[in-house]
Amino acid sequence: MPIAHPHPLRIDNFRYYFVGRLAMTLAQYAMLLIIGWQTYNMARDGGLGVAEASGQLALIGLFQFLPLFVLTPFSGLAADRFDRRRLGQAMVAVQLMCAAILAVTTWAGTVDTIILFGVAGFLGIARCFSGPALSALAPNLVPKPILPTAIALSSIAWQSGTIAGPAIGGLLYGLSPALPYAVATGLLAVTIIAFSLIGKVPQPAMRKDVRPIGQIVDGLGYVVRNKMVLGTITLDLFAVFLAGATALFPVFARDVLDSGEIGLAMLAAAPGVGALLTAAWFSWRPIDNNVGPKMLWSVVAFGIATIIFGLSKSMPLSLAMLFIIGAADMFSVYIRQSLIQLHTPDDKRGRVSSVSQLTISASNEGGDFFSGSLAFLVGPVAAVVAGGVGAIVTVALWSRLFPVLRTTKTFDPPEDVLEADLKSNTMEA
Repeated sequence: MPIAHPHPLRIDNFRYYFVGRLAMTLAQYAMLLIIGWQTYNMARDGGLGVAEASGQLALIGLFQFLPLFVLTPFSGLAADRFDRRRLGQAMVAVQLMCAAILAVTTWAGTVDTIILFGVAGFLGIARCFSGPALSALAPNLVPKPILPTAIALSSIAWQSGTIAGPAIGGLLYGLSPALPYAVATGLLAVTIIAFSLIGKVPQPAMRKDVRPIGQIVDGLGYVVRNKMVLGTITLDLFAVFLAGATALFPVFARDVLDSGEIGLAMLAAAPGVGALLTAAWFSWRPIDNNVGPKMLWSVVAFGIATIIFGLSKSMPLSLAMLFIIGAADMFSVYIRQSLIQLHTPDDKRGRVSSVSQLTISASNEGGDFFSGSLAFLVGPVAAVVAGGVGAIVTVALWSRLFPVLRTTKTFDPPEDVLEADLKSNTMEA
Protein backbone atom coordinates (compact mmCIF):
# COMPACT_ATOMS: atom_id res chain seq x y z
CA MET A 1 0.00 0.00 0.00
CA PRO A 2 1.56 3.37 -1.03
CA ILE A 3 2.60 5.78 1.73
CA ALA A 4 0.39 8.87 2.01
CA HIS A 5 2.39 12.12 2.06
CA PRO A 6 1.13 15.51 3.27
CA HIS A 7 0.49 18.36 0.87
CA PRO A 8 3.65 20.52 0.64
CA LEU A 9 1.90 23.53 2.19
CA ARG A 10 1.18 21.46 5.30
CA ILE A 11 4.94 21.24 5.88
CA ASP A 12 6.15 24.24 7.92
CA ASN A 13 9.55 24.57 6.25
CA PHE A 14 8.08 24.55 2.76
CA ARG A 15 5.39 27.03 3.77
CA TYR A 16 8.03 29.53 4.96
CA TYR A 17 9.97 28.90 1.76
CA PHE A 18 6.83 29.58 -0.30
CA VAL A 19 6.15 32.91 1.45
CA GLY A 20 9.76 34.02 1.15
CA ARG A 21 9.96 33.12 -2.53
CA LEU A 22 6.72 34.98 -3.26
CA ALA A 23 7.82 38.15 -1.46
CA MET A 24 11.26 38.04 -3.11
CA THR A 25 9.82 37.60 -6.60
CA LEU A 26 7.32 40.42 -6.11
CA ALA A 27 10.19 42.72 -5.17
CA GLN A 28 12.50 41.58 -7.97
CA TYR A 29 10.01 41.97 -10.79
CA ALA A 30 8.67 45.29 -9.56
CA MET A 31 12.26 46.58 -9.47
CA LEU A 32 13.34 45.14 -12.82
CA LEU A 33 10.34 46.60 -14.65
CA ILE A 34 10.90 50.09 -13.26
CA ILE A 35 14.66 49.92 -13.86
CA GLY A 36 13.94 49.17 -17.53
CA TRP A 37 11.22 51.84 -17.71
CA GLN A 38 13.45 54.53 -16.18
CA THR A 39 16.37 53.58 -18.41
CA TYR A 40 14.31 53.64 -21.61
CA ASN A 41 12.58 56.93 -20.78
CA MET A 42 15.86 58.61 -19.85
CA ALA A 43 17.22 57.57 -23.25
CA ARG A 44 14.13 58.70 -25.20
CA ASP A 45 13.78 61.97 -23.28
CA GLY A 46 17.47 62.57 -23.85
CA GLY A 47 16.87 62.61 -27.60
CA LEU A 48 17.68 59.01 -28.58
CA GLY A 49 15.50 57.24 -31.12
CA VAL A 50 13.62 53.99 -30.54
CA ALA A 51 16.49 51.81 -31.81
CA GLU A 52 19.16 53.58 -29.77
CA ALA A 53 17.01 53.54 -26.63
CA SER A 54 16.42 49.82 -27.14
CA GLY A 55 20.17 49.43 -27.02
CA GLN A 56 20.11 50.90 -23.49
CA LEU A 57 17.76 48.09 -22.46
CA ALA A 58 20.24 45.64 -23.94
CA LEU A 59 22.89 47.03 -21.58
CA ILE A 60 20.63 46.45 -18.57
CA GLY A 61 20.40 42.79 -19.55
CA LEU A 62 24.16 42.62 -20.12
CA PHE A 63 25.01 44.08 -16.70
CA GLN A 64 22.78 41.49 -15.03
CA PHE A 65 24.13 38.61 -17.08
CA LEU A 66 27.89 39.20 -16.82
CA PRO A 67 28.14 38.47 -13.06
CA LEU A 68 26.10 35.31 -13.54
CA PHE A 69 28.32 34.19 -16.39
CA VAL A 70 31.53 34.70 -14.42
CA LEU A 71 30.46 33.57 -10.93
CA THR A 72 27.96 30.76 -11.55
CA PRO A 73 30.43 27.85 -11.16
CA PHE A 74 31.39 29.20 -7.72
CA SER A 75 27.79 29.90 -6.68
CA GLY A 76 26.87 26.27 -7.36
CA LEU A 77 29.79 25.05 -5.25
CA ALA A 78 28.74 27.43 -2.45
CA ALA A 79 25.21 25.99 -2.53
CA ASP A 80 26.62 22.49 -1.99
CA ARG A 81 29.19 23.45 0.66
CA PHE A 82 27.37 25.99 2.85
CA ASP A 83 24.00 26.28 4.58
CA ARG A 84 21.60 26.96 1.72
CA ARG A 85 19.19 28.88 3.94
CA ARG A 86 21.83 31.31 5.21
CA LEU A 87 23.36 31.81 1.77
CA GLY A 88 19.92 32.65 0.37
CA GLN A 89 19.29 35.12 3.19
CA ALA A 90 22.61 36.89 2.64
CA MET A 91 21.90 37.37 -1.06
CA VAL A 92 18.40 38.68 -0.37
CA ALA A 93 20.04 41.23 1.94
CA VAL A 94 22.16 42.43 -1.02
CA GLN A 95 18.98 42.85 -3.08
CA LEU A 96 17.39 44.78 -0.20
CA MET A 97 20.37 47.16 -0.25
CA CYS A 98 19.92 47.67 -4.00
CA ALA A 99 16.22 48.44 -3.58
CA ALA A 100 16.96 50.94 -0.81
CA ILE A 101 19.58 52.74 -2.93
CA LEU A 102 17.13 53.08 -5.84
CA ALA A 103 14.35 54.27 -3.50
CA VAL A 104 16.54 57.02 -2.02
CA THR A 105 18.13 58.21 -5.28
CA THR A 106 14.83 58.18 -7.17
CA TRP A 107 13.11 60.11 -4.36
CA ALA A 108 15.97 62.63 -4.30
CA GLY A 109 15.92 62.99 -8.10
CA THR A 110 19.57 61.93 -8.40
CA VAL A 111 19.08 58.52 -10.04
CA ASP A 112 20.81 58.20 -13.41
CA THR A 113 21.80 55.48 -15.85
CA ILE A 114 25.11 54.86 -14.05
CA ILE A 115 23.25 54.03 -10.83
CA LEU A 116 20.72 51.90 -12.72
CA PHE A 117 23.44 49.95 -14.53
CA GLY A 118 25.41 49.50 -11.30
CA VAL A 119 22.39 48.22 -9.37
CA ALA A 120 21.60 45.85 -12.25
CA GLY A 121 25.09 44.39 -11.84
CA PHE A 122 24.72 43.88 -8.08
CA LEU A 123 21.31 42.29 -8.60
CA GLY A 124 22.98 39.90 -11.04
CA ILE A 125 25.55 38.92 -8.39
CA ALA A 126 22.89 38.39 -5.71
CA ARG A 127 20.68 36.32 -7.96
CA CYS A 128 23.71 34.31 -9.09
CA PHE A 129 24.31 33.02 -5.56
CA SER A 130 20.72 32.90 -4.28
CA GLY A 131 19.32 30.98 -7.26
CA PRO A 132 21.28 27.70 -6.88
CA ALA A 133 21.00 27.79 -3.08
CA LEU A 134 17.22 28.19 -3.06
CA SER A 135 16.65 25.77 -5.97
CA ALA A 136 18.75 23.10 -4.26
CA LEU A 137 17.04 23.79 -0.92
CA ALA A 138 13.50 23.06 -2.13
CA PRO A 139 13.96 19.28 -2.64
CA ASN A 140 15.24 19.03 0.97
CA LEU A 141 11.99 20.43 2.36
CA VAL A 142 9.52 17.78 1.11
CA PRO A 143 9.47 14.00 0.50
CA LYS A 144 10.55 13.06 -3.04
CA PRO A 145 7.14 11.67 -4.14
CA ILE A 146 5.55 15.12 -3.77
CA LEU A 147 8.50 17.09 -5.19
CA PRO A 148 6.75 17.76 -8.57
CA THR A 149 3.79 19.23 -6.64
CA ALA A 150 6.19 21.31 -4.53
CA ILE A 151 7.89 22.56 -7.71
CA ALA A 152 4.50 23.54 -9.13
CA LEU A 153 3.70 25.46 -5.91
CA SER A 154 7.11 27.10 -5.93
CA SER A 155 6.39 28.13 -9.52
CA ILE A 156 3.05 29.55 -8.37
CA ALA A 157 4.92 31.77 -5.90
CA TRP A 158 7.33 32.81 -8.63
CA GLN A 159 4.67 33.39 -11.26
CA SER A 160 2.43 35.23 -8.80
CA GLY A 161 5.36 37.56 -8.28
CA THR A 162 5.87 38.00 -12.02
CA ILE A 163 2.20 38.96 -12.35
CA ALA A 164 1.71 41.18 -9.33
CA GLY A 165 5.27 42.53 -9.19
CA PRO A 166 5.20 44.42 -12.52
CA ALA A 167 1.58 45.46 -11.98
CA ILE A 168 2.40 46.80 -8.50
CA GLY A 169 5.56 48.43 -9.80
CA GLY A 170 3.77 50.20 -12.66
CA LEU A 171 0.88 51.41 -10.51
CA LEU A 172 3.10 52.58 -7.64
CA TYR A 173 5.40 54.38 -10.07
CA GLY A 174 2.37 56.37 -11.25
CA LEU A 175 1.83 57.52 -7.66
CA SER A 176 5.48 58.22 -6.89
CA PRO A 177 8.57 57.09 -8.83
CA ALA A 178 10.37 56.05 -5.61
CA LEU A 179 7.43 54.08 -4.19
CA PRO A 180 8.03 50.77 -6.08
CA TYR A 181 11.56 50.58 -4.70
CA ALA A 182 10.42 51.40 -1.16
CA VAL A 183 7.83 48.62 -1.28
CA ALA A 184 10.43 46.23 -2.73
CA THR A 185 12.67 47.00 0.25
CA GLY A 186 9.88 45.98 2.64
CA LEU A 187 9.11 42.79 0.69
CA LEU A 188 12.76 41.73 0.76
CA ALA A 189 12.78 42.23 4.53
CA VAL A 190 9.79 39.87 4.72
CA THR A 191 11.78 37.34 2.66
CA ILE A 192 14.70 37.41 5.07
CA ILE A 193 12.35 36.81 8.01
CA ALA A 194 10.55 33.94 6.26
CA PHE A 195 13.80 32.16 5.37
CA SER A 196 15.05 32.57 8.95
CA LEU A 197 12.04 30.54 10.15
CA ILE A 198 12.99 27.51 8.04
CA GLY A 199 14.32 24.84 10.37
CA LYS A 200 17.56 22.94 9.85
CA VAL A 201 17.46 20.77 6.73
CA PRO A 202 19.82 18.02 5.54
CA GLN A 203 23.02 19.25 3.93
CA PRO A 204 24.62 16.67 1.58
CA ALA A 205 28.05 15.40 2.52
CA MET A 206 30.85 16.76 0.32
CA ARG A 207 33.91 14.74 -0.60
CA LYS A 208 36.90 15.87 1.46
CA ASP A 209 39.49 14.43 -0.92
CA VAL A 210 38.52 16.65 -3.88
CA ARG A 211 39.54 20.30 -4.06
CA PRO A 212 36.94 23.01 -4.80
CA ILE A 213 37.95 23.34 -8.46
CA GLY A 214 37.67 19.58 -8.83
CA GLN A 215 34.21 19.66 -7.27
CA ILE A 216 33.14 22.34 -9.76
CA VAL A 217 34.45 20.23 -12.64
CA ASP A 218 32.67 17.19 -11.19
CA GLY A 219 29.34 19.04 -11.22
CA LEU A 220 29.84 20.29 -14.77
CA GLY A 221 30.88 16.82 -15.87
CA TYR A 222 27.68 15.32 -14.49
CA VAL A 223 25.60 17.75 -16.57
CA VAL A 224 27.55 16.87 -19.73
CA ARG A 225 27.29 13.11 -19.13
CA ASN A 226 23.59 13.08 -18.30
CA LYS A 227 21.87 13.64 -21.65
CA MET A 228 18.48 14.17 -20.01
CA VAL A 229 19.79 17.01 -17.82
CA LEU A 230 21.93 18.50 -20.60
CA GLY A 231 19.11 18.38 -23.15
CA THR A 232 16.49 19.99 -20.90
CA ILE A 233 18.86 22.73 -19.70
CA THR A 234 20.09 23.71 -23.16
CA LEU A 235 16.62 23.54 -24.73
CA ASP A 236 15.52 26.38 -22.48
CA LEU A 237 18.79 28.22 -23.07
CA PHE A 238 18.44 28.51 -26.83
CA ALA A 239 14.64 28.73 -27.13
CA VAL A 240 14.15 31.56 -24.63
CA PHE A 241 17.41 33.29 -25.57
CA LEU A 242 16.16 33.63 -29.13
CA ALA A 243 12.50 34.34 -28.34
CA GLY A 244 12.85 36.70 -25.37
CA ALA A 245 10.46 39.62 -25.84
CA THR A 246 10.23 40.88 -22.25
CA ALA A 247 13.16 43.31 -22.53
CA LEU A 248 11.30 45.10 -25.33
CA PHE A 249 8.07 45.65 -23.38
CA PRO A 250 8.92 49.36 -22.80
CA VAL A 251 9.37 49.73 -26.58
CA PHE A 252 6.06 48.05 -27.38
CA ALA A 253 4.22 49.93 -24.62
CA ARG A 254 5.44 53.38 -25.69
CA ASP A 255 6.09 53.18 -29.43
CA VAL A 256 4.21 50.18 -30.88
CA LEU A 257 0.97 49.86 -28.89
CA ASP A 258 0.99 53.43 -27.48
CA SER A 259 -0.31 52.22 -24.12
CA GLY A 260 1.85 54.09 -21.57
CA GLU A 261 2.68 52.95 -18.05
CA ILE A 262 -0.60 51.09 -17.48
CA GLY A 263 -0.10 49.20 -20.73
CA LEU A 264 3.46 48.43 -19.71
CA ALA A 265 2.23 46.87 -16.47
CA MET A 266 -0.41 44.85 -18.37
CA LEU A 267 2.14 43.56 -20.89
CA ALA A 268 4.53 42.57 -18.12
CA ALA A 269 1.80 40.81 -16.11
CA ALA A 270 0.11 38.90 -18.95
CA PRO A 271 2.70 36.09 -19.26
CA GLY A 272 2.58 35.62 -15.51
CA VAL A 273 -1.20 35.18 -15.54
CA GLY A 274 -0.90 32.34 -18.04
CA ALA A 275 1.97 30.80 -16.10
CA LEU A 276 0.20 31.13 -12.76
CA LEU A 277 -2.95 29.37 -13.95
CA THR A 278 -0.86 26.61 -15.52
CA ALA A 279 1.16 26.11 -12.33
CA ALA A 280 -2.04 26.08 -10.25
CA TRP A 281 -3.42 23.35 -12.50
CA PHE A 282 -0.27 21.26 -12.09
CA SER A 283 -0.37 21.67 -8.30
CA TRP A 284 -3.84 20.09 -8.42
CA ARG A 285 -3.44 17.70 -11.36
CA PRO A 286 0.27 16.95 -11.89
CA ILE A 287 1.11 15.26 -15.18
CA ASP A 288 2.86 11.90 -15.07
CA ASN A 289 3.02 10.60 -18.66
CA ASN A 290 4.70 11.56 -21.95
CA VAL A 291 6.51 14.36 -20.13
CA GLY A 292 9.32 14.69 -22.71
CA PRO A 293 7.15 15.14 -25.83
CA LYS A 294 4.83 17.50 -23.95
CA MET A 295 7.80 19.68 -23.00
CA LEU A 296 8.91 19.91 -26.64
CA TRP A 297 5.43 20.85 -27.89
CA SER A 298 5.08 23.51 -25.19
CA VAL A 299 8.21 25.24 -26.55
CA VAL A 300 6.73 25.13 -30.07
CA ALA A 301 3.59 26.87 -28.74
CA PHE A 302 5.87 29.41 -27.03
CA GLY A 303 7.54 30.22 -30.36
CA ILE A 304 4.28 30.53 -32.32
CA ALA A 305 2.73 32.88 -29.75
CA THR A 306 5.91 34.99 -29.76
CA ILE A 307 5.68 35.44 -33.54
CA ILE A 308 2.05 36.58 -33.35
CA PHE A 309 2.84 38.98 -30.48
CA GLY A 310 5.62 40.56 -32.51
CA LEU A 311 3.27 41.19 -35.45
CA SER A 312 0.31 42.41 -33.37
CA LYS A 313 -0.79 46.03 -33.32
CA SER A 314 -3.77 45.26 -31.07
CA MET A 315 -3.47 45.37 -27.28
CA PRO A 316 -6.05 42.57 -26.68
CA LEU A 317 -4.31 40.26 -29.18
CA SER A 318 -0.88 41.10 -27.72
CA LEU A 319 -2.10 40.31 -24.21
CA ALA A 320 -3.65 37.03 -25.38
CA MET A 321 -0.40 35.94 -27.00
CA LEU A 322 1.59 36.88 -23.92
CA PHE A 323 -0.84 34.81 -21.84
CA ILE A 324 -0.10 31.81 -24.08
CA ILE A 325 3.63 32.52 -23.91
CA GLY A 326 3.48 32.42 -20.11
CA ALA A 327 1.36 29.25 -20.03
CA ALA A 328 3.61 27.44 -22.50
CA ASP A 329 6.74 28.53 -20.65
CA MET A 330 5.32 27.34 -17.32
CA PHE A 331 4.43 23.99 -18.90
CA SER A 332 8.05 23.63 -19.99
CA VAL A 333 9.45 24.90 -16.66
CA TYR A 334 7.34 22.46 -14.63
CA ILE A 335 8.57 19.45 -16.60
CA ARG A 336 12.14 20.68 -16.97
CA GLN A 337 12.70 21.51 -13.28
CA SER A 338 11.08 18.25 -12.13
CA LEU A 339 13.32 16.23 -14.46
CA ILE A 340 16.48 18.10 -13.45
CA GLN A 341 15.85 17.86 -9.70
CA LEU A 342 14.76 14.21 -9.75
CA HIS A 343 17.54 13.10 -12.11
CA THR A 344 20.31 14.75 -10.04
CA PRO A 345 21.82 13.32 -6.80
CA ASP A 346 21.34 15.62 -3.81
CA ASP A 347 25.08 16.16 -3.29
CA LYS A 348 25.31 17.67 -6.80
CA ARG A 349 22.05 19.66 -6.86
CA GLY A 350 23.68 22.99 -6.00
CA ARG A 351 26.22 22.73 -8.81
CA VAL A 352 23.71 21.39 -11.33
CA SER A 353 21.22 24.09 -10.28
CA SER A 354 23.93 26.69 -10.86
CA VAL A 355 24.44 25.41 -14.42
CA SER A 356 20.68 25.49 -14.90
CA GLN A 357 20.58 29.04 -13.54
CA LEU A 358 23.40 30.09 -15.87
CA THR A 359 21.43 28.87 -18.87
CA ILE A 360 18.24 30.48 -17.54
CA SER A 361 20.12 33.74 -17.07
CA ALA A 362 21.72 33.41 -20.47
CA SER A 363 18.26 32.92 -21.93
CA ASN A 364 16.66 35.73 -19.88
CA GLU A 365 19.22 38.48 -19.19
CA GLY A 366 21.44 37.33 -22.07
CA GLY A 367 18.31 37.10 -24.20
CA ASP A 368 17.41 40.64 -23.15
CA PHE A 369 20.78 41.81 -24.42
CA PHE A 370 20.33 39.84 -27.65
CA SER A 371 16.76 41.12 -28.21
CA GLY A 372 17.73 44.71 -27.48
CA SER A 373 20.75 44.48 -29.77
CA LEU A 374 18.73 42.83 -32.55
CA ALA A 375 16.02 45.49 -32.15
CA PHE A 376 18.76 48.11 -32.56
CA LEU A 377 19.76 46.50 -35.87
CA VAL A 378 16.43 45.46 -37.44
CA GLY A 379 13.72 47.02 -35.26
CA PRO A 380 11.70 45.60 -32.35
CA VAL A 381 8.99 43.85 -34.42
CA ALA A 382 11.43 41.97 -36.65
CA ALA A 383 13.55 41.05 -33.62
CA VAL A 384 10.62 39.44 -31.78
CA VAL A 385 9.34 37.58 -34.86
CA ALA A 386 12.80 36.23 -35.66
CA GLY A 387 13.12 35.04 -32.07
CA GLY A 388 9.87 33.09 -32.24
CA VAL A 389 11.01 31.36 -35.42
CA GLY A 390 14.32 30.55 -33.73
CA ALA A 391 12.54 28.85 -30.79
CA ILE A 392 10.65 26.53 -33.15
CA VAL A 393 13.81 25.65 -35.05
CA THR A 394 15.52 24.89 -31.71
CA VAL A 395 12.85 22.32 -30.83
CA ALA A 396 13.30 20.57 -34.18
CA LEU A 397 17.07 20.38 -33.67
CA TRP A 398 16.96 19.30 -30.02
CA SER A 399 14.47 16.51 -30.68
CA ARG A 400 17.14 15.06 -32.99
CA LEU A 401 20.23 15.84 -30.92
CA PHE A 402 18.68 14.52 -27.69
CA PRO A 403 16.31 11.64 -28.55
CA VAL A 404 15.80 11.02 -24.81
CA LEU A 405 13.62 14.15 -24.74
CA ARG A 406 11.22 12.49 -27.19
CA THR A 407 11.16 9.15 -25.39
CA THR A 408 10.92 10.16 -21.71
CA LYS A 409 7.52 9.12 -20.39
CA THR A 410 7.67 9.75 -16.61
CA PHE A 411 9.57 11.74 -13.98
CA ASP A 412 10.97 8.59 -12.34
CA PRO A 413 14.74 9.01 -11.70
CA PRO A 414 17.17 6.31 -12.88
CA GLU A 415 18.60 3.75 -10.46
CA ASP A 416 22.05 5.37 -10.32
CA VAL A 417 20.57 8.60 -8.95
CA LEU A 418 18.62 6.71 -6.27
CA GLU A 419 21.76 4.82 -5.26
CA ALA A 420 23.82 8.05 -5.11
CA ASP A 421 21.24 9.70 -2.83
CA LEU A 422 21.17 6.66 -0.57
CA LYS A 423 24.97 6.71 -0.30
CA SER A 424 24.98 10.47 0.42
CA ASN A 425 22.35 10.10 3.16
CA THR A 426 24.32 7.22 4.70
CA MET A 427 27.53 9.30 4.76
CA GLU A 428 25.68 12.20 6.39
CA ALA A 429 24.18 9.95 9.04
